[in-house]
Amino acid sequence: MHIFPIVDVGGFHIDISAWIAIIVSCLVVFILARAAVSNLSVHNPSKLQNFMEWVVEFVHNTISSTMPLSKAKHYINLGLTLIMFIFVSNLLGLPFGVITEHHEKFEIAGSVIVSEQELVKDGGHAHIAWWKSPTADLSVTAGLALIVFLMIHTLGLMLNRKHYLKHYFEPFWFFFPLNVLKELSKPLTLALRLYANIFAGEVLISTILMLHVVGIPLLVVWQGFSLFVGAIQAFLFTILTMVYISQATVHEEDH
Repeated sequence: MHIFPIVDVGGFHIDISAWIAIIVSCLVVFILARAAVSNLSVHNPSKLQNFMEWVVEFVHNTISSTMPLSKAKHYINLGLTLIMFIFVSNLLGLPFGVITEHHEKFEIAGSVIVSEQELVKDGGHAHIAWWKSPTADLSVTAGLALIVFLMIHTLGLMLNRKHYLKHYFEPFWFFFPLNVLKELSKPLTLALRLYANIFAGEVLISTILMLHVVGIPLLVVWQGFSLFVGAIQAFLFTILTMVYISQATVHEEDH
């Protein structure tokens, strides 16, 4: 059983492994974006430029399928950031794990990571996992979903206030509690869907690794399938975000 290094800072429980992975995800996305635009060429584009142009076109078409073309262009940067960050985050836990073994009590900044009780329970040693996919942590996916939730309703109030408020009372005024419940369920489903799929994949990888040499063929197959799952989950999170933004900011007359 692996232990994640969680430090108590001002009453908040900070998972160091999640923060390391988040920082790495941000750096990877930033480096990819900068590299793609560093040597732009119309006549002789690089492979990375061609790939990023395909990603931009794909995201643009995805957003355009949820709202009028005139409005879709305003959300391309948001869509690109979401799909790239989530895809990279989904895959970070696949290639390798950073695990250290400890045979005595271990602390970080006054927070006990490995206690003597845990050492006794685990036979005198404990393993600390310093690496995982950020999206395999519910607090990370919940944070992403909360940001999306706040953005959706802020945009609805700013850009489409009359129709946005009206939809809470449709088709009849007494549907108001149900419509509020529906809106509150959106960030919950966004967070849980992403977390459950990535976390389940990492649990399965950990199980396969226990098989040692026998598990190598299974690990190769699952790693390939995990690439597909990571891409699908990044796409679903992004397109659902755009659908929710469209519902809040676009009314029927705009279509």
